[in-house]
Amino acid sequence: MAVSMSRKRSKPSRKLEAREPACSCFTTLCNFLSRISAAIFLLFLIYTWSSFSTIITGKVIHVCVSSRKLNNLYCLSAGTHPTFEIPISIKNSSSITRNFTEHANFSTIPYLISSRGAADINKDEEVANAIKVVEEQLQLHRSWRSDRKDGACDGQGLYVYDLPSKFNKDLVGQCRDMVPWADFCRYFSNEALGEPIPKLGKRWYQTHQYSLELIFHSRILKHPCRVHNADDAKLFYVPFYGGLDVLRWHFKNVSGDVKDSLALELLKWLEKQRPWTKNSGKDHVFVLGKISWDFRRTSESAWGTRLLELDKMQNPVKLLIERQPWHVNDIGIPHPTYFHPHSDDDIIAWQLKIIRSNRKNLISFAGAARPDAQDNIRSILIEQCTSAGNGKCQFLNCSSGMCDEPESIIELFMESVFCLQPPGDSPTRKSLFDSLVSGCIPVLFDPFTAYYQYPWHLPEEHVKYSVFIDQKEVKQMNVNVVERLTSVSATETENMKRYIVYELLPGLMYGDANAELEKFQDAFAITVNNLFERVGRLE
Repeated sequence: MAVSMSRKRSKPSRKLEAREPACSCFTTLCNFLSRISAAIFLLFLIYTWSSFSTIITGKVIHVCVSSRKLNNLYCLSAGTHPTFEIPISIKNSSSITRNFTEHANFSTIPYLISSRGAADINKDEEVANAIKVVEEQLQLHRSWRSDRKDGACDGQGLYVYDLPSKFNKDLVGQCRDMVPWADFCRYFSNEALGEPIPKLGKRWYQTHQYSLELIFHSRILKHPCRVHNADDAKLFYVPFYGGLDVLRWHFKNVSGDVKDSLALELLKWLEKQRPWTKNSGKDHVFVLGKISWDFRRTSESAWGTRLLELDKMQNPVKLLIERQPWHVNDIGIPHPTYFHPHSDDDIIAWQLKIIRSNRKNLISFAGAARPDAQDNIRSILIEQCTSAGNGKCQFLNCSSGMCDEPESIIELFMESVFCLQPPGDSPTRKSLFDSLVSGCIPVLFDPFTAYYQYPWHLPEEHVKYSVFIDQKEVKQMNVNVVERLTSVSATETENMKRYIVYELLPGLMYGDANAELEKFQDAFAITVNNLFERVGRLE
């Protein structure tokens, strides 16, 4: 059965930790005080909790008040807890590799795989089959990996639609009013990299995690394979800022029709374009800078838009910071981090710095407890961390405002061997990529946090770069995480650290808008080259 949850949260601080999830409250119980300064902004959340198996219906959720799904300031993410439902087609399909498009339109049945993993499900056969299909999808995605270098276009042109400004630029122009207590405009400076962070050095910026759409657009306009004649193109990029579109409605009491209006207008516009109709959008790509859940509104929740549920949106590839695992054309790509190299030398200098850094902490956790979330393991992790003694584990309490600045997060991760990365209201965390870019080995508790998300940027052999501890074991108090990590040998630790720094790190960062990388491929280059490989398979 599908599950929705409502969570109590206190007033958002002006700056909050990178990448933590959102909460929600009922319209009938909430009074939203809009457009007042952050200093006096106060919203009292009245908490109503339903049992784990109850579907919340009837009342529309209009307000989501901060935990940490947004980087540094506020939170805006899934209004109800994201659930991964097993599609009917998965139960009856033996393989997806025959034709990846035949599984694009998944209908769902009310069997839930929660973001806490499959262990809570009694229908073991369905779950095992579903996980098998997800893994097959990831193998398919990995088959599209390309060895091509930037500039080796080989007759494959990239066409960028010149959309009417209401689909992108005009949304950026609303940066002061997206949410009532924050000004996004400073994050959209420097071609969406944000303001510099001098304390961390060159190439470090206050990059907002929801700036991916703008960053990608800026880079792709300068791609060497870009063509201006659609007849010369094999790949078509649609620069629709769908994340900003959905973001602006999170805190406004508007109908679903209003939320969906711009997406529907976009599809009407695309249907008039010959390249779109020629292949029904199969050679088109969208970049959406929020999680898939935000674009899959259902009848059980008023959160987000229906963009990715629309029939005409099933064929294109959708690149997201968190994919919906049952949709083969959803592909996860890294969250933007704060580091944006311009040259190979920038990457090499950073690699040398973090491989030599003094990691005085064995373990660290930057986050906040979730006392109202009975199935979340954060409180257990915090207790194990703070009681470890001998300085083994450092806890940075983000609920007290200690994670206000990126410097505090990055410096903590640079001083730590292992970084705990439990899920929040959705499985993924920006903090995962912050830890990897800092050379800190992530400790994961849910395979949906990374292993089922980023097939182009993270290897299938996750033991090369991470430690996995089943959150069910943590929840049942069968494992002490600090003791478990203490038992990891120095050789294993060193091998993982070197793999992260020298193999993974370059491909997890987005270079600046004018990046000149020759020895390395960054996250953007890997993504575009793999898209070309994929579109080549369609011919």
